[in-house]
Amino acid sequence: MKSKIIALTALVSVFFSSCNTVDDLLTFTISNSTSIKIESTSPINLPSEIITPEVTTNSSAEFENNKTKASLVKDVKIRSLKLSITDPSDKTFTFLKSIHLYISTSDSDEIELAYLDNINASSNTIDLICTDQKLDQYIKADSYKIRTKVTIKETLTKDVTVKAEMKFKVTADPF
Repeated sequence: MKSKIIALTALVSVFFSSCNTVDDLLTFTISNSTSIKIESTSPINLPSEIITPEVTTNSSAEFENNKTKASLVKDVKIRSLKLSITDPSDKTFTFLKSIHLYISTSDSDEIELAYLDNINASSNTIDLICTDQKLDQYIKADSYKIRTKVTIKETLTKDVTVKAEMKFKVTADPF
């Protein structure tokens, strides 16, 4: 009886570890980026919204490169969202109090993608806190929209252009 329990335990652990191995083989990253322009006329300590141009996804090419297709994708989550100031090049994020990014498509509701509150960064790059939302329908779409809500804490004398670099973790079924 003891040997049956040991054999069953070994079989169950092999099964679960092989499932994780298969998931690892079918997991890859898709990267996208967009620019956000924070205008110098933005009000201080009041949230203001910025709509970016639609982000065209390269998902179908990425799916093909990873030997899968959209219909087999079972789980997409944002892994990281990094903001970098591109113009003016000497600007830091000291002017920013909070930032929230939302994602939507013409067929899907808007959901929060990432955020950062109480920003005290003195560099020109920051990493946002990513939500745990399921993003399959957004990444499978041909394009999506990013809406940004910012609150600034000091007067901007020039517009600030920020590049948002997004990395999505994609897991697909084998067939």
